[in-house]
Amino acid sequence: MSNREACRIVGIDRRTGQKWRNGRHAYGNRKALPPVNAVAVPAGPSRYLREADRIHIADRLREKATVRAIAAELGRSPSTVSREIRRNRHPECEAYRPHAAQARADARRPRPKRRKIIQNAELRDAVQTMLDEKWSPEQICQALRTRFPDRPEMHVVHETVYQALYVQGRGQLRRELAGALRSGRARRRPQKQANCARQPRFTTPMVMISERPAEAEDRALPGHWEGDLITGADGKSAIGTLVERATRYVTLLHLPGDHGAEAVLTALTATVQTLPAQLMRSLTWDQGSEMARHGEFTLATDIPVYFCDPASPWQRGSNENTNGLLRQYFPKGTDLSVHTPEHLAAVADQLNRRPRKTLGWETPAERLHKLLTA
Repeated sequence: MSNREACRIVGIDRRTGQKWRNGRHAYGNRKALPPVNAVAVPAGPSRYLREADRIHIADRLREKATVRAIAAELGRSPSTVSREIRRNRHPECEAYRPHAAQARADARRPRPKRRKIIQNAELRDAVQTMLDEKWSPEQICQALRTRFPDRPEMHVVHETVYQALYVQGRGQLRRELAGALRSGRARRRPQKQANCARQPRFTTPMVMISERPAEAEDRALPGHWEGDLITGADGKSAIGTLVERATRYVTLLHLPGDHGAEAVLTALTATVQTLPAQLMRSLTWDQGSEMARHGEFTLATDIPVYFCDPASPWQRGSNENTNGLLRQYFPKGTDLSVHTPEHLAAVADQLNRRPRKTLGWETPAERLHKLLTA
């Protein structure tokens, strides 16, 4: 438009329009006023969009410019401009108004904010209920999305649950909430790899894991198990753990007195003989001395035993993961012999009813039932 036409639309004298258009310009003894929409732009890039950027976005949107074109003009990512329009437009008419958008952005910026779980009582109760069931934060988040698919206010990411448990600014858990995490740790710790190698506990000939059939490796068929012991205070008590590789189904061995080779042989034989035939294919164990009589176990059950390489716990990854889950029920440094067979069965049942990410959020019991009835 011409200067005359623009001044007529705005409702000002054309000489005033000339002054505004030319910016600060000496005019006699006075200086012209700057344009009403001129905003001082600091030199260099800014992390946040400024009011001048938002005015530019609004002007270009009225001109039907694309988001990518606007982003290129501002030197921003298209996703930044798209997110700005989506978050700060008017909630009812959906028009993008730059000054209102700036006010919304300014109101959203102050920290700290009240956490979503604290603000929503229904969400807080749902999270607390699942924590009482000893579900992990990731399992809780997935369950919330499944139960409330059309209610985004009930959706959180697992980090939100962790942050709700951790004391802000210190990274340390409140003592009364420390039990809500399976590790029981007061601080987050990085994953560390063990460097020390373990020596074989016995010299009886072993069949190594490298000779285990491929069907066990790819988890194609149920019936291939991984086993280990979790020990109590001073190594004086233990519980045997068995995990089925395809379904992550858990079975616990009651070892109230001794957990040597003979006691493990007796408990292990009695347990696996209660399984259906299609669930008795193989057993993978580490080189602990408790499996010194593995040959007798194979003769009694017709289940071959395969041994992991020294210092290679990842070769029994499902069992190692399960042992970590079980420590929430059976903490280190406690006497494990006090737990009855009924209590062990209840713990295993709770684990088998817990949804697992690796199973597409099915429970081990559901997956095992599907495989047995297929």
